[in-house]
Amino acid sequence: MTPRPVLNRILLALTGLVLLGGGLLVLAAGGDFYQRRDLTPPDGWPLTTPDDILLSSADRGRWSSQGWWWWPAVIAALALITLLALWWLLAQLYRRHPGGMPVGGTPPQEAVELRDRALSDAIATEAAALPDVQHVNVRITGRAAHPRTHITLTLTPEGTPRAALDALCEGPLRTAQQSTGSPRMPTEAHLRVARHKPQRAQ
Repeated sequence: MTPRPVLNRILLALTGLVLLGGGLLVLAAGGDFYQRRDLTPPDGWPLTTPDDILLSSADRGRWSSQGWWWWPAVIAALALITLLALWWLLAQLYRRHPGGMPVGGTPPQEAVELRDRALSDAIATEAAALPDVQHVNVRITGRAAHPRTHITLTLTPEGTPRAALDALCEGPLRTAQQSTGSPRMPTEAHLRVARHKPQRAQ
């Protein structure tokens, strides 16, 4: 199966090539490139002179004779393509987790990936076993090559942030680095203390 980032790059490259080709075609016709260079474009080549248009009156009449449904169908299809393109673009911009991450350092082991959900669950399970930790929430964001870990630790009233942070770095985070083969894994940790009833001084 083709990884999603590779598929996205392929689609972006193909889209860029199509747009680039169309732009060059329009520029060549607008600048009368073929006439200035004494070039003869192939038969049926669109836009060869500055006076050319995409659809002549005859073409527009021929397509209009297809029926009343033709132009509404064309407009609806173009609108659908535009909406799908915008949806795809927004999906890339708002992608918040890396998906599959390579394992084994540099270079990574071939065909071996670790899902971000599996890694976050492993970190959360090990962090929940640390002393004075009541609840753990772990999220992994960023790209597959540069993941970022976001951890929220809820400590018991007896817990101290410094001890919990040291135990987190020496335990779950070091295990995650060894498992993925990544020497650096940027981590953002938020520590909070669980609510507890105030105790009356004797």
